[in-house]
Amino acid sequence: MTLIEIVVLGFIVLETLNVVTLYFFPGSRYANAIGVFTAWEKSKEHPEIHAFVKYLVYWVAGTKLIFLLLLVMIILYADNTTQRMSVVALIIATVTFYWRLFPLMRTMDKNGQITPQNYSLTLGVMIFVFISVFTIAVLIS
Repeated sequence: MTLIEIVVLGFIVLETLNVVTLYFFPGSRYANAIGVFTAWEKSKEHPEIHAFVKYLVYWVAGTKLIFLLLLVMIILYADNTTQRMSVVALIIATVTFYWRLFPLMRTMDKNGQITPQNYSLTLGVMIFVFISVFTIAVLIS
């Protein structure tokens, strides 16, 4: 098993846990579910808004599932070059977190809309670590 395969499989396991959490325990504060956002509980006061929020959560989970299954197929059937380039694509896609999502989360965090406080920084560091591990795997392989 190559370093690329090990890193991608590790990512698949972690993200699969996230997908399961989003589908079955969306209000959780674990596995990057949305219970950290105070708006999740507030949305329950308005059934129409809560239904929309749940739809978006399940849409994200479904999108992640498609993405994860594609990664599984790449690990199982792609050659080394395709695997390496897939991880480059994964790096680029993951970096986009800092373009829109991170600034939005920071603002919500600063406005007391995320619990625990500074969760946005924790998530930002965690995603940076993922990007770093992906980059190291590509450079070494």
